[in-house]
Amino acid sequence: MATSPQSPRPSDPEEVEALHRLILASLDDDQAVETISIPLAGKSSIADYMVISSGRSTRQVASMAMKLAEKIKAEFGRSVRIEGLPTADWVLIDANDVIVHLFRPEVRTFYNLERMWAFGDAPTPPASPADRQL
Repeated sequence: MATSPQSPRPSDPEEVEALHRLILASLDDDQAVETISIPLAGKSSIADYMVISSGRSTRQVASMAMKLAEKIKAEFGRSVRIEGLPTADWVLIDANDVIVHLFRPEVRTFYNLERMWAFGDAPTPPASPADRQL
């Protein structure tokens, strides 16, 4: 049984950085809210960056995702994989080297991906009095 080959991740760091800059610029142009970029190089093999951002509505989230996919195709000649576009509460864009999560604010708060992927960089919650007694 033949499977479709996945496009390999580019080994050129300059291309990865150019892709990352394009994604951040596109989200900024589309007035995305609270965009953050989490470097994953050396921490995970899934990508070099994870970008998380919000749109004010499902319409804005879907529009940002479609524009981003078109810009990556035009600039780098590669198609991205998109999940979640029909409902557009949470859209995942897999551009191989950069994974982009676009959320409606309520959905983003619920899943809190920033904390999950902080790798110890996030502040540690203060210990409760019960914990201090142990």
